[in-house]
Amino acid sequence: MPKMKTHSSLKDRIKVTGTGKVRRQKAYQNHLMYGKAKSQKQRLGKSPIMAAGDVARLKQQIANLK
Repeated sequence: MPKMKTHSSLKDRIKVTGTGKVRRQKAYQNHLMYGKAKSQKQRLGKSPIMAAGDVARLKQQIANLK
């Protein structure tokens, strides 16, 4: 049987923490940052933990990340 490979685009978009939680990135932080408020830019800088339902959906693709 061939090995199960990690989805290539997924390994750049998410990170697995030491405890096994999955961190994702937020949208709206690529360009036009000068028009956004300082507080919005600070909020966008933090990467939140992905919801449990989304992690369960992506579990097969992220099996090889940790």
